[in-house]
Order: sequence, then C-alpha cells, then structure tokens
Amino acid sequence: MAHHKSALKRIRQNRKRRLYNRANKRMAKEIVKAIRRATSFEEANELLKKAYKIFDRISARGVIHKNNAANKKSKLARLVNKLKVSQA
Repeated sequence: MAHHKSALKRIRQNRKRRLYNRANKRMAKEIVKAIRRATSFEEANELLKKAYKIFDRISARGVIHKNNAANKKSKLARLVNKLKVSQA
C-alpha cells in the first residue's frame, strides 16, 4: 500500500478515470451493436448521428485516440450506406 499522500491521491484519480473510461467505452460499444442490429436505413442513420457525437466526445476527452474514432465512424458509415443500397 502507498505511504505518500501523492501516491494515495494518484490511486484515487486512477480509479475515478478508469471507471469513467470504462463507462464511455461501453457506451460506444453499445451504440455500435445497435447500429449493426438495425434493419432499416432510417433507424441506422439516426443511431449513426448519435454514434458520431459519442465518438467525437470520447476522442476529445482522451478515452480513445482521434484516429481510432475516425476509423470507427468511417466503418459505421459504410455499414449504414450498405443498408441504404440494399433497401433501394
């Protein structure tokens, strides 16, 4: 166990950040799953807008890298566009 005040504070900060990061990553995974389950283009497109907001927010806050967020958004957009083409 840590004996210094600064080490104890660091432990508290790390715990808080870990929980924050886990919650945000879980939220991102759930929105991706929801988009993949979507059957109509309209539904998937609405979810895609929410996903963009989520990925932008967590990349800005340092939970994931900005390029990682860009890759995920790009893949989801391609998936949604495939739905649009298949329904046309």
